[in-house]
Amino acid sequence: MFRITQYMKEIHNPTPVSPKRRMPGPVVIWNLIRRCNLECMHCYTSSSDRDFPGELSTREVFTVMEDLKAFGVKVLILSGGEPLLRPDIFEISQHARDMGFYVGLSSNGTLITEENIGQIVESHYDYVGVSIDGIETVHDHFRRKTGAFDQAMKGIRLCRKHGIKVGLRFTVTEDNAHDLPKILQLLETEDINKFYLSHLNYSGRGKSNRTHDAYLQTTRRVMDLLFETSWNDIQSGGNKEFVTGNNDADGVYLFYWVKLHFPEKASHIRKKLEQWGGNSTGVNIANIDNLGNVHPDTFWWDYTLGNVRERPFSEIWEDVSDPIMSGLKAQPRNIEGRCGQCSFFAICNGNTRVRARQLTRNPWAEDPGCYLSDDEIGIVRKRQTAERVSAEVVS
Repeated sequence: MFRITQYMKEIHNPTPVSPKRRMPGPVVIWNLIRRCNLECMHCYTSSSDRDFPGELSTREVFTVMEDLKAFGVKVLILSGGEPLLRPDIFEISQHARDMGFYVGLSSNGTLITEENIGQIVESHYDYVGVSIDGIETVHDHFRRKTGAFDQAMKGIRLCRKHGIKVGLRFTVTEDNAHDLPKILQLLETEDINKFYLSHLNYSGRGKSNRTHDAYLQTTRRVMDLLFETSWNDIQSGGNKEFVTGNNDADGVYLFYWVKLHFPEKASHIRKKLEQWGGNSTGVNIANIDNLGNVHPDTFWWDYTLGNVRERPFSEIWEDVSDPIMSGLKAQPRNIEGRCGQCSFFAICNGNTRVRARQLTRNPWAEDPGCYLSDDEIGIVRKRQTAERVSAEVVS
């Protein structure tokens, strides 16, 4: 996750650069159930409104939680499908809170109603994230259900009314990027303080819909708008939080944005970005699916590292005999193509490996989702330098 607001605050009020910190345990995104009342176009789990056999029982979930806690995991994001369809979701949520986890709920918002808002309040979620793909008809088109937008907004308003921290999640594609200004305006009118923009990752139905991925210039315009919106919020004394995910080139693009608008702060921001270090799939981000399979992150559902019914998560996560985990945990990662030659590798860490794997079958190929030019990432300059040195040797 790339925290735009954090770096905007660094422009406004720089802080010392400290050594890179390693989390005691990964953030675990846990798909407790695959069933969903919607069939969204970009769903990475390809969920649908039916039961999926073999899902972990309540007791099995609690057993896994004990191992996660002992392993140092601090954050659980309870997801689906639609997690509110799981009959024991509030029992699981309360147990996680009692154990001291930071607990987030990832929902489509349509099932947050007057009937269950009391239980949601009593679960004391640290954060509820609701996915919005556009305004009204655009959202309903992506969610494949008429009225989904109005239902989701009703759920968001109920959360706000009851003092629950709630935020919007928006997966940008070429088909909905035009609605981003309206979504950002929605943050203002609805007094919502967090916005998460996800770049499209090629998995589940997202893989089959990758032809609708935002084109490179569209992505740049989207990021420019987010940077400007976040900076204006900081300048006006606001407290909104803007973050992105699934394209670590965002960090490099921010460096260039800062270099253009605040050149005297560019060196400091670059050091701060290198302190962040980019993609952390397989290191600081983990996924457990509804059947107990462990994946490097939520977009690797076609690649399983092990199952928590057979081995504890802690053993699976530390096992680098798996070639994918070995490569993801390598410092530095051995990435090919443009990513391997990039002058900003220390910021990006090779970006999102699953996109490379889905399109080339090689998880270590360059990320096709990088929207920076060869010149911007230093490849042209390196080639020109090599050619000049070669010419000098010959002469």
